[in-house]
Amino acid sequence: MAKSAPPTPSSDDRHRLDKWLWAARFFKTRSLSAQAVDAGKVTLNGERVKPAKVVRSGDQLVIRAGWSEYTVNVLALSDRRGSAPEAAKLYEETPESRDKREHQAALRRANPMPVFTFKGRPTKRDRRQIQRLFGPDEESSD
Repeated sequence: MAKSAPPTPSSDDRHRLDKWLWAARFFKTRSLSAQAVDAGKVTLNGERVKPAKVVRSGDQLVIRAGWSEYTVNVLALSDRRGSAPEAAKLYEETPESRDKREHQAALRRANPMPVFTFKGRPTKRDRRQIQRLFGPDEESSD
C-alpha cells in the first residue's frame, strides 16, 4: 500500500476551535484545548466562545497557556496534528504579542520564584538555627 501524503493546510474548510488549537500545538491534547476554551482562556475575535465554534482563516485568537499569552492570526486550517514546523504555518503571532511574551520571560528569569526545600521534620542542626533566629522557646525553659 502506498503511503498517503501528509495533510496540507487548507483555507476553505471549516474547523472546530478546540481541534485547531490542538493541531496548531498550543495544547497537548484536544481535551485540554477544549477545557481552556471553556475556562475563557481563549477568545476568538475578542469574544469568549465555545470549543465547537468554527474557526476561519483571518480570525484573531488570544490564547493564554501557562505563563504566556499569545495573540495570533489564523492563516490556515488543519484538523490533523503535524510536526512543529507544519503547525507554525497555521498561524502568525503578532509582533506586539511576541515582544510582550519575551519581556515577561526575561522578567521571570531575572526574578525566579523562591524554592522552599522543607523535607519533613527539622534536624537538630535546623532546630538550633531556628532557635538562634527566634530565640529560645518559652515552653522549653522549665
